[in-house]
Amino acid sequence: MKPDIPPSPWDPPSTTPPPPSAGPAWPETGGPAWQQGPAPAWQQGRQAPAPGAVPPLGPVRAESGARYDQQGRNGQGGRFAWLGELTLVLFLVVMGVLAVTVVGAVLAEVLGAAPASADSELIFEDPVAETAVLLVGIAIGTPIVLWGARYLNRRPAGTVSSVVGRLRWKWLGLCAAVAFPLIIVQFGVLLAWTWGEESAEPSGGGWPGWTAFLVSLAVLAVLVPFQAAAEEYVFRGWLVQVIGRAVRSPWPAVVLASLLFALAHGFGELSGFILLFYSALWWGWLVIRTGGLEAVITLHVANNLLAFGLAAGFGELASTETAADAPWQAMVVEFVFAPLYCLVMARIADRRGVQRMSS
Repeated sequence: MKPDIPPSPWDPPSTTPPPPSAGPAWPETGGPAWQQGPAPAWQQGRQAPAPGAVPPLGPVRAESGARYDQQGRNGQGGRFAWLGELTLVLFLVVMGVLAVTVVGAVLAEVLGAAPASADSELIFEDPVAETAVLLVGIAIGTPIVLWGARYLNRRPAGTVSSVVGRLRWKWLGLCAAVAFPLIIVQFGVLLAWTWGEESAEPSGGGWPGWTAFLVSLAVLAVLVPFQAAAEEYVFRGWLVQVIGRAVRSPWPAVVLASLLFALAHGFGELSGFILLFYSALWWGWLVIRTGGLEAVITLHVANNLLAFGLAAGFGELASTETAADAPWQAMVVEFVFAPLYCLVMARIADRRGVQRMSS
C-alpha cells in the first residue's frame, strides 16, 4: 500500500474531476487557476456573476472610477467586440453621409435648384442650400455613434457625452461663456495679422445683401451646432472610447482619433494639417481631463459659427476650402490659443468640482 505523499507545488493540477461538493473546477475568468494572471484593470473590482445567473438585458455601465475613455469597458462582448463595433459604425457613418448626399441631389433636381453645368461638383446652385446639405451630412454621425454605443456595446448612450451619462448643460453653458469670446479674440488676432495680404483677401462674390446674409445666419445657427457636435461625438467621443476598450492608456486612442480628425478635413496645406492635429490633441486631453465633451463642443461650435458667418458675409459659402487649407499664421495663432483654452477650462473644472470619473 503506497503511503500518502503530499503533492508537489510544481505538479500540474490533477485531471481527476472533483466531487460535486468541491465547487467549480475553473475560476470565473476561464482556464486553470495556475495559468491565471491578474484580472485586467477594468475588470478588477467588478463582482463576478453567480453561477447560472442571467446576464443583464439592459445597458450596462462601466465600473465606478472609470475615466471617460474607459466608459465602454462594461464587460459586454468578447475581447475583440470593440473591433466589430468600430467597423460597423464607421460603415454606417459613411453610408449615412452618402444617403444625405443622394437625398440632397434628388431634392435639387426635383426643385430645379441643381447647378446648370453638368460638370459641377455641387449639389445645389445656391450656396446656402449646398452648405446645409454638407452640415446635415456630418450631423448624421451623432445618432449613429450613439446607437452603436447603446446596442453594440450595450451601455447607456449618454456615456458618450460624459462620465455622468448625459450632457452637463450647466457646465456646457459655462464653457460657452469662455469659448465664444476667446474665439472672437483669436479670429481678430488672425485677421489683424494677415490683413492686406493677397492670400487673406476674400475670393467670393462680396457682400450678399442683408436678406441673403440673415437667411444664411439663420441656417447656420440651426445646423452648425449639430455639425460641430457630431465631429466631437465621433472623433473625441465614441472613437476614443471604442479604442479605449483595447488599450490601458488614453493616449493611443487620442492620438489616433486626432490623426483621423485631421485627415477627415482633406489634404490642403501642411500648416492646416498641423493645426488640426495639434488642436485635436489638446481637445482630446481636455475631454479626458473634464470627463466629457461639453468643453470641446462649445469651442468647436464657436469656431465654426464664426468661420461660416464670416464666409457668408464675404460671399464665400460656396468655397471648397476647409481648415486643412489654413495658412501658417493660423497655425501659429492656434499654437497659443488651443492650450490657453484647454488649460483655463481644466482649471475651472477643478474649481467647480466637475466630475471626471464615473461614479
